[in-house]
Amino acid sequence: MRFLSMIRINESSGQRPSEQLMADMGKLIAEMTAAGVLLDTAGLRPTAEGARMRLSHGKLKTTDGPFTETKEVIGGYAMLKADSMQEALELTSRFLKVHGDEWEIECEVRPVDEGCAPKP
Repeated sequence: MRFLSMIRINESSGQRPSEQLMADMGKLIAEMTAAGVLLDTAGLRPTAEGARMRLSHGKLKTTDGPFTETKEVIGGYAMLKADSMQEALELTSRFLKVHGDEWEIECEVRPVDEGCAPKP
């Protein structure tokens, strides 16, 4: 089964990853990729560089970022391969723990509906 782990951050905190965190994350990503449990991962650029599109009653509306009304935003994601939700949560906990004590983040983990997604 595949699971999407979405990392939620408070973008307005101004917190940026340190060089040490990036190195530690690189090691974790390499290890999990080699083990076959990490299929894809990336951080997302700030909302100031993004846009939102909304369809309402057949009409499309585009809003450029940043999205000041939103406290927490998706800051990154990991596509995981796991046999159960419990295993996906254990894998996600490794991403969270590598951040150390100074970060305030959370991850939302959801199974991918394999009936709708293309097979890798």
